[in-house]
Amino acid sequence: MGKKYLVLLLVLLLVGAVVPVSAQGKSVTVSWTQEPDNLTPMYTTMTFAGYTNGLLFATAWDYDENYNPVPVLLTEVPSPENGGISEDGTTFTFRLKEGMLWSDGDPLDSADFKFTYDMYMSDQNTPLTRAPFDQFASVEAPDPTTFIIKFDQPYAPWVGTLNYKVLPEHILRPIFEEVGTLDGAEFHRQPTVSSGPYVLAEYSPGSFMRFTANPNFVLGVPKIETLVVTFIPDDQAYVASLLAGDTDLATFFPASEVQALRDAGVDVRLIASGYNEGLFFNVSPERGHPALQDVNVRKAIAMAFDRFSISEDLNYGVLPPGSSFWEQTPYENPDLEPVPFDLEQAAALLDEAGWTDSDGDGIRDKDGVKLELRFAATTRQIRQDMQALAQQWFGEIGVGVIIQNYESNVFFNGYAEGGPVATGDYDIATWSSNPNFPDPDTVRFQCDQVPSDENPAGDNWNYFCDPELDKLFEQQRVTTDYNQRVEIFHQIDQMLYDQYVWVNTWYDADLWGVGPKLQNVRLNGITPFFDVVNWDVSE
Repeated sequence: MGKKYLVLLLVLLLVGAVVPVSAQGKSVTVSWTQEPDNLTPMYTTMTFAGYTNGLLFATAWDYDENYNPVPVLLTEVPSPENGGISEDGTTFTFRLKEGMLWSDGDPLDSADFKFTYDMYMSDQNTPLTRAPFDQFASVEAPDPTTFIIKFDQPYAPWVGTLNYKVLPEHILRPIFEEVGTLDGAEFHRQPTVSSGPYVLAEYSPGSFMRFTANPNFVLGVPKIETLVVTFIPDDQAYVASLLAGDTDLATFFPASEVQALRDAGVDVRLIASGYNEGLFFNVSPERGHPALQDVNVRKAIAMAFDRFSISEDLNYGVLPPGSSFWEQTPYENPDLEPVPFDLEQAAALLDEAGWTDSDGDGIRDKDGVKLELRFAATTRQIRQDMQALAQQWFGEIGVGVIIQNYESNVFFNGYAEGGPVATGDYDIATWSSNPNFPDPDTVRFQCDQVPSDENPAGDNWNYFCDPELDKLFEQQRVTTDYNQRVEIFHQIDQMLYDQYVWVNTWYDADLWGVGPKLQNVRLNGITPFFDVVNWDVSE
């Protein structure tokens, strides 16, 4: 191990970022670069929160390492052949396993499925998004082992959306009835029961979470009794922990460290997750910069951002620049190319749009408004590096950059919580996003998902609305023919590409590091703990 990593590891131990915790039996440590903002799926869309709450909340089905759905709470994944999907594609019947229990011994049954739907759809709650529940025509729970979802039309994206994580009615209904809402409930950060493989035993905010095996998990009791999740936001310290063997599993470490990790015996895997890092443009007339109302200004900004050097210099060629929200899937438009880096053309587009430097101060202006853009990101090091480079590149064409950085548990807050991006307090932002992978469906760019006081659960943080695009999204959801649906997504992809509201920076397949102590680890990029009951540690 290099000297810099030894120093960083010593610092971590001194400040308590890596906390020794008591463990019974076999134990492993998982580390994240970001602390989850919430532990229940209803109030988070954050990646690390999704991974972590996968330890606590079971789904109807998970995916294996090849992204095939495998039943968890159900006896089988619904299909037309087993009668779980009606002939017209509008009705889905879930047949639940009998005798399932929450970790506290309370029955887990169809009432929990229905309660979860009711809570997402209640006007008294403000989940970060109501999709896909707002697409349901009705739900029924005719008996404890049967749950039925009905749609008005065929619903094509079911495999990526109907496997939602189920909430405990017996715990949360009394809270809802007493307080009138689940917003702000202590349970979301300190859940007291689990349907997943582990139960939260201890949580020290800013430091670690300790989980113990759930004896009632429907797929069996994990072989590893204790799983500790630690939070290490500094990239170099994160890698140092993996190198030292203090972390057994980690992801989202810098591509520059792949070789060093492999040399140290860490199994580094590149795993598709549907994610792509991208630039999000705020096109709200009220909340965003007026220049971004012009598609040619957005195009100019995109062309002034050198994603190719970022790929080589920051990602070491491991994660290539892309062009699509559906990069490296059948749904990406094959005719699209990454936006070129061309400062001369970018400057010409700004000139044509009327943004010139009228007072000679180096910053373009128009009608008395300076072309200074708020560039928001989390505190992740590579994103801060991107901001610094963008400030340099944009400065060369007379565009000012105001850098904004937030801890991830603030950055990803929803509209109701005053999240800076959700409320439109930015002009350009960068983060990694995905559709309902492995299904391509997403609501992120739809008109009815623009957040507001009346619609705080809106997921369209671009504030972008195009009725023609909406029609295509609606069309793909009722198109069950695979080839026809692919073609619709090619049209959607082209429209997004031409609008420059979201621009691909790099194909963000996940880098995972599995330490030599861990055995039998199978992973995927959506539900990485799908097979955690079979993980083991070497003696």
